[in-house]
Amino acid sequence: MKIAFHGAAQTVTGSKHLITLKNGKKILLDCGMFQGMGKETDALNRDFGFEPTAITYMVLSHAHIDHSGLIPRLVKQGYAGTIYCTPATRDMAEILLLDSAEIQEDDVKFTNKKRAQDGRPYIEPLYRIEDAKKAIGSLKPMGYQQWHRIDPDIELMFTDAGHIIGAAAVHLRITENGKTEQISFSGDIGRFSDAILKSPDTFPQADYILLESTYGSTLHTDAAPADAELLRHIRETCLQKKGKLIIPAFSVGRTQELLYALNTAYENGTLPKVDMFVDSPLSMEATAVTKAHPECFNKAVAKVLQTDDDPFDFPGLRYVKSVDESKLLNYRKEPCVIISASGMAEAGRVKHHIANNIENARNTILIVGYCEPESLGGRLMRGAKEVSIFGTRFEVNAEVGIIRSMSAHGDYEDLSQWLACQDPKEVKKLFLVHGEYEVQSIFRNWLIKKGFLDIEIPERHYETGLA
Repeated sequence: MKIAFHGAAQTVTGSKHLITLKNGKKILLDCGMFQGMGKETDALNRDFGFEPTAITYMVLSHAHIDHSGLIPRLVKQGYAGTIYCTPATRDMAEILLLDSAEIQEDDVKFTNKKRAQDGRPYIEPLYRIEDAKKAIGSLKPMGYQQWHRIDPDIELMFTDAGHIIGAAAVHLRITENGKTEQISFSGDIGRFSDAILKSPDTFPQADYILLESTYGSTLHTDAAPADAELLRHIRETCLQKKGKLIIPAFSVGRTQELLYALNTAYENGTLPKVDMFVDSPLSMEATAVTKAHPECFNKAVAKVLQTDDDPFDFPGLRYVKSVDESKLLNYRKEPCVIISASGMAEAGRVKHHIANNIENARNTILIVGYCEPESLGGRLMRGAKEVSIFGTRFEVNAEVGIIRSMSAHGDYEDLSQWLACQDPKEVKKLFLVHGEYEVQSIFRNWLIKKGFLDIEIPERHYETGLA
């Protein structure tokens, strides 16, 4: 048995891990899109590093685009098998993949205009809407905490990862030559103190573990509480400076966390009276999917639902649907809060809001999640004094705020807690994925102290034997 790492290897996007059995069967764990990788991004997304028609089965840990975003391309290029996921992931992936397909088609139209002006040939989008629809039809939902035999030699089980609605850690029992071994893939592990979701589940002893390491060198509690920081930024920007607070936020997970925090503040009487807008049609759909899966909520939210039938809505909140409505926000003089996608500020409506507000010192751009270093959000986090947006240079006069403790990814203590159900001596090898190399190196040393003896940090397209 072999495993190859074709994405999220010494970087945090493009999750793709391929297991090859001795009999030639191949299992693909995730098929994510690379995001925020600068000029390399398109080329990375066009080359899987493997042949899609050779894949036997695919398992999706969760719906985030860096884990699911290339599934339509996989299907377009010949994968005809089943894609296993949880019920909530199936529902969330449907809206995300259709939205991604629209973006691919729109981006190529713009790119091809420029290529035609330069006399260069047209290019095809990564995939089209019909490819996304076909891929969605291949998604097969399975519940948590139950082993399913998907092949005479392969059993599959999902356990709750607590990252976003429907997120799962993936566990495979693979039998070869009469010997059964377990491979466990963390997907993305959430917080054990998440405001909305249940904590990550324990899982049976594994022989091999693939572990995400996004925040492997970070302790979230080192930062101020997220809810208090959010309210502070609203007061300082909107009430004191009379400006706009622009919050780039992922449509899935982060937007709902922000809305829940704001609703809680409203119920407690601490929310300032400021107009608030969610300017992302996708976020509206994602919030609806979130509400449709209360089985994923923790006990605290379940208790809130006894007295508040919608913990993601409150007076003063408005959803912006049309492009024209979105553009009108740029002409608005009154203070307000605008929550808009994407989270790394690389695409979507938020990029326009940043371009229109970044040179005004009264305004604040508030980063509330992980950003690839080369993304617009990443450059702002690093303190750039000038940035290019849509080909135009802008001076960064607006304040750039960062809330480090508002993360759907667990820190090194959360990740260690997820591993606590394992006997380190029984784990033959642990692979660190979905993280930056410097962070992974620090986390590796931490895990060695925890008793894990063999830890690898694979490069992209690295392949190794497991037995």
